[in-house]
Amino acid sequence: MASKKTTTKKTSKKAAADTSGHRSSGAKATTKKKTAAKKTAKKAATKKVSENAPARKSAAKSNGKKVASPERTTKSNAAADVAARVLSGEEDKTIIDLGDELIGEKKSVAAQAARVLDEIVSEKPEAVVPIIDRFAKAIGASAKRPAQSAAHALPLMARVAPARVARHPPRLKESFDGATAAGKDGLVRTFAGLCTASVAYQKRLEDVLNKALSEADAKTLIAWTEVVLPALKGEPHARARATVEGRLGRIPKVHAQKIADFLGIRLRLRYR
Repeated sequence: MASKKTTTKKTSKKAAADTSGHRSSGAKATTKKKTAAKKTAKKAATKKVSENAPARKSAAKSNGKKVASPERTTKSNAAADVAARVLSGEEDKTIIDLGDELIGEKKSVAAQAARVLDEIVSEKPEAVVPIIDRFAKAIGASAKRPAQSAAHALPLMARVAPARVARHPPRLKESFDGATAAGKDGLVRTFAGLCTASVAYQKRLEDVLNKALSEADAKTLIAWTEVVLPALKGEPHARARATVEGRLGRIPKVHAQKIADFLGIRLRLRYR
């Protein structure tokens, strides 16, 4: 009888031990599963972030936003501060001094002057009217930064002070062929601005505008068509339009279609 009780107790203890063993192993398994799940989720989150990073960059680009480097931001802030002091009269330099530096031989000084003038033009365009002649010289130069600054300023000057800009068409027209890409774009927009200001400027500028439309690459042609054609009236408009339409069959369809849509015409059978 005693042996039976002893056996029963041993059996019960063994069963309890097995049960606790199963429970502990089950708990361990559950813990392992949870840990593995957390690791998997963390990896997936990390992968998603890394995959989304290029998308965010491309989205910023498509929205026209540029991620400025710290160096560029510092330079822009410094230029803005100098521009504010120049406009308030607290700076030793004047706008005339900046114009002289813009067309000077020292590249670094010219580049810094260009940055400051860009800020002034954005803040108070009429303030740079006295240095239109410097911009007219810089826009056709080989120095990229001064040319870029002039390309930013002159189209605005063509609206603010067209008569002052109109004093320089010979120089501006002669500088077109040798200008940088930014310079050429600025010149076209300046010429278009003058034509918008007065029909009288069309005869003097029609030839260079047609030249620009006939030589531009496909992407640039889209932008210049949208700028030049609305600025011209009568026969000059008709001739410029004919120049653009004559190029539609010689540029990629994707660009030709955009121009055709702007002109309100259908592409020829070649593109259908």
